[in-house]
Amino acid sequence: MLLLANPLQAEWKLPDSFQVHGFASQAFILTTDNNFFGNSKDDGTFDFRELGINASWRILPKLQIAAQGVSRWAGENDEGDPRLDYGLVDYTVLSDPENSWGIRLGRVINPIGFYNDTRDVAFTRPSIFLPQSIYFDRTRDVALSADGGQIYGERRTNIGDFFLQFNIARPRVGSREERALLGHDFPGELEGDTSLFGRLFYEKDGGLIRLGFSSFWANFDFDAELPSASLPSGSIEFSPLIFSGQYNGEQLSLTSEVALRHFDYSGFGSVDNDFTGLSWYVQAAYRFLPNWEAVVRFDSLCVDLDDCDGEEFAAQSLQSGHQRFAHRRFADDWMVGLRWDVTPSVMLRAEFHHIRGTAWITLEDNPDFNALEEDWNMFSVLVSFRF
Repeated sequence: MLLLANPLQAEWKLPDSFQVHGFASQAFILTTDNNFFGNSKDDGTFDFRELGINASWRILPKLQIAAQGVSRWAGENDEGDPRLDYGLVDYTVLSDPENSWGIRLGRVINPIGFYNDTRDVAFTRPSIFLPQSIYFDRTRDVALSADGGQIYGERRTNIGDFFLQFNIARPRVGSREERALLGHDFPGELEGDTSLFGRLFYEKDGGLIRLGFSSFWANFDFDAELPSASLPSGSIEFSPLIFSGQYNGEQLSLTSEVALRHFDYSGFGSVDNDFTGLSWYVQAAYRFLPNWEAVVRFDSLCVDLDDCDGEEFAAQSLQSGHQRFAHRRFADDWMVGLRWDVTPSVMLRAEFHHIRGTAWITLEDNPDFNALEEDWNMFSVLVSFRF
């Protein structure tokens, strides 16, 4: 994942096939009106930081093991509890000049879009925060990896290279994911069920052009603690379709991804809820100096295509007796940013967001939804180190 020389090999005389790398990031976030990753409103917050270490060891020419542990702080939604992002055994079944095929078992990375594989390392992200319409940070763990297996392959041809990944695994679910999927932490337990993930990528001229399609069928079951609980037992299916495209020139990179996000809530007291949302972004990055890059992006999220402006959602307040706000059903984010690679190991970023809508705002950082504002701004800076 990271290409820096490993100082531990020279100091501890580790074999060349054993690699250890790590990263650490610290951000400052200042917002108007709404909180993001902590109490960021007005005075700002330093509550977003990431610490991680990963290792890999090629035991045999065809056999490798790899793992990564992370502690992550992101306001009230993530308070630094250590976790295993991935831990797997990788066996190469076939490798020749035209083909590579293999299998991975354990906690494997979910093949989703361009950035999910390496979303944990700030150096590999296009900005401080990934496009939230597709790469939700509030459900990071369930999107990042799952427990099961993966078949992967690469086919190199005269017209370009093709990459295929297919997972059968159970999603990781905790209290953060339960609050995101159900709206609250209800009495009972939400668990991941057997799910399917797949991605097909095409690359031309070493990545000059990249085209991809990702999809998955993720299943979750909620077992209510008591039959009379406030939320009865039920199940959730999440089956998005993600289309990805990218151009990588010498100085200019253009990226766009579009996702149709289908949810199907069944059970839960026979109140079914079936809807499809739309997520998309367009992004341009320009490397105007060897160590400097500017980026601009528009990122859009519509929770329900039948109610993108949230008016029907807000109108349900009269029926439910609970106040609902239309801006909870959409978010449009204009972002400009700057990156400076101070050294190969140290990076600084700064970015500004103007956002309309609050669809990806978390309840944990904003317990009083009545205080949320539809139009708000966010400024953030980040310093990141890797070895």
